[in-house]
Amino acid sequence: MTAPPASGPVPQPFLHDLVSCVKAPTVALSGADGQLRAAGAQGVLSHDRRVLSELRVDVDGHEPEPAGHGLRGAGHAHFTGIVRHLGDTGADPTVRLERQRFARADGVTERLELVNNARVPLTATVRLHVAADFAPADAIKQDGAQGGGRRPMSGPGRVEWDGGELRTTLTTAGATVETHATGAVLAWAVELAPRSSWTADVTVTAAFADGPPPNAFGPADGAGWDAVTVTGRADLARLAARSVDDLGALALADPLAPGDAFLAAGSPWFFTLFGRDSLWAARFTLPLGTGLARGTLRTLARRQGTTHDPDTAEAPGKILHEVRIPTAGSWLPPVYFGTVDATALWVCLLHDAWRWGLDVRDLLDPLEAALRWLTEDADPDGDGFLEYVDSSGRGLANQGWKDSGDSIQYPDGTIAEPPIALSEAQAYAYEAALAGAGLLEAHGRGGAERLREWAAALRERFAAAFWVSDEKGRFPAIALDGAKRPVGTVTSNLGHLLGTGLLGPDDAAVVADRLSRPDLDAGYGLRTMSADAAGFNPLGYHAGSIWPHDTAIAVRGLAADGFPGVAASLADGLLRVAPDFAYRLPELFAGTDARAGEPVLAYPAACRPQAWSAATVVALLQAALGLTADVPGGRLRVAPDPAFAGWFPLRVEGLRVAGHPLTVAVDAEGRADVRTSAPLTVQTT
Repeated sequence: MTAPPASGPVPQPFLHDLVSCVKAPTVALSGADGQLRAAGAQGVLSHDRRVLSELRVDVDGHEPEPAGHGLRGAGHAHFTGIVRHLGDTGADPTVRLERQRFARADGVTERLELVNNARVPLTATVRLHVAADFAPADAIKQDGAQGGGRRPMSGPGRVEWDGGELRTTLTTAGATVETHATGAVLAWAVELAPRSSWTADVTVTAAFADGPPPNAFGPADGAGWDAVTVTGRADLARLAARSVDDLGALALADPLAPGDAFLAAGSPWFFTLFGRDSLWAARFTLPLGTGLARGTLRTLARRQGTTHDPDTAEAPGKILHEVRIPTAGSWLPPVYFGTVDATALWVCLLHDAWRWGLDVRDLLDPLEAALRWLTEDADPDGDGFLEYVDSSGRGLANQGWKDSGDSIQYPDGTIAEPPIALSEAQAYAYEAALAGAGLLEAHGRGGAERLREWAAALRERFAAAFWVSDEKGRFPAIALDGAKRPVGTVTSNLGHLLGTGLLGPDDAAVVADRLSRPDLDAGYGLRTMSADAAGFNPLGYHAGSIWPHDTAIAVRGLAADGFPGVAASLADGLLRVAPDFAYRLPELFAGTDARAGEPVLAYPAACRPQAWSAATVVALLQAALGLTADVPGGRLRVAPDPAFAGWFPLRVEGLRVAGHPLTVAVDAEGRADVRTSAPLTVQTT
């Protein structure tokens, strides 16, 4: 994700206790009582603006007291509040307010229902307090500051706010409307007989006044998948159901080609195209179909770098970091290329999608451009490693996935000086070079041998420069600093090296052993930094917390390189925490110690849902099933490992390979049954 500038601490508003209803590019954030208050990050956000900052209900001046709430879908929440001053006398409540909230791509719909279960009739006034401040998402994220309410215009059952480029309209029926300096109050006079109810529907719509501005992405019609059903372990089934639903709600479309969908990085701050995040999410979800990968690859290829621009970090062939609406208040350029790894990850996704059955012929030219950047421009000082430095002074100090200012630090906590050569960036580049060689060769294009030679040389350089030792033995450093010194801190970046081919079998075993130790494997997943490091903080953004996608990358690599026991341990950790987050895994959470009995703790400012966190469950299922595809080679392999015995029996429906439905079932003994109409040879063990 995009970390804030390194100039000082950023007191982001807490998100962990808010209820989030999502349909990209819109999210409604409220308290557990359903009220949207003018506080913190609460409100309705759309296109990086808070288009509604208050949506608060009272009955005769009394706010209902919360009795319960729940998500019925990614964009559907239900809240129940008790109206204690009305109804029968006695201890039992007899009047309640039900609220059904539905997120839409262009706003929200709210249904209010006052339910009278009393023996007596009631008379009441229901009021809805509304306001809009149009605060930019970037400003809200900095400290939760309010943007100041706007005086609306009104008409019968209608309230409108002019926010400049965006306008908000609220409509309902039967209400009186009274505006004030910062909003409006809508009121209904309600008379209810015993055992009856009253309802009102409220619709909030946000629209651009003069059409969408540059870089505004619209909603996609889902992520293009079949319904996915997991049966077996109840926790795994619930995690899969919630995650796949969330992924569909995060889907956006490229306005330059509306048929191409990709996943917005996450809610509420990242309803846009990201390079690294969108690529990893698409890569994790390939077993659900290649449509999302196709849309992600094409959307990024249309915006591939064409020139050298130090202000935006653009270079020919480079894949971008993120895109923003120019007026949204972001401190980064609207189209920003400050990422060292997205280009290699684009190549890796292209190769993997081809293996799952995607026709990639229309993307071979962007592939060659990406490979040129990877093997030429990505190494500005000519030392043979991919590295980065923010030459503009206005971009990201760190340009790998751990992009916060303190993420690359020595074991004593000292921050490494740039230029930085990240270990995982070299691994991605190695994998991409070989993947690119295979794609070029398969499609009759030259350059494959040169790429293989480049990759082999990188592998040798990495082995010579990155390996360090501590009291527990050898391991690869997280990075080389600007003086080419290894930054010898044990971190989760180790997991990103596995499965790429960069490490030989003996070195991979050393890395797998390190990942299995309790300083990294917290029992709830993989810590971003070893608990033995001086800079470790279980609530450190990249310095001890646990990111589900980071854990899933390690699980994939461990399974691919033949270490299923360590992979299963890490995967089990994520299943252990899933109930604590209502099966909606957040962007990150605290790296507390499960073995010591420490509780699961939220990282209060974490986004939720987050695309690569939601996609994690598919990566875990793929590892457990031992599922790999080689459609060009005509093969599909399913090899469940006994290390995942606790996950079996397991049945997954709704998968796809080569455009055909795929169902995989594994019985309690680990025997696999595969059903597909794809013309592939199926290998099971």
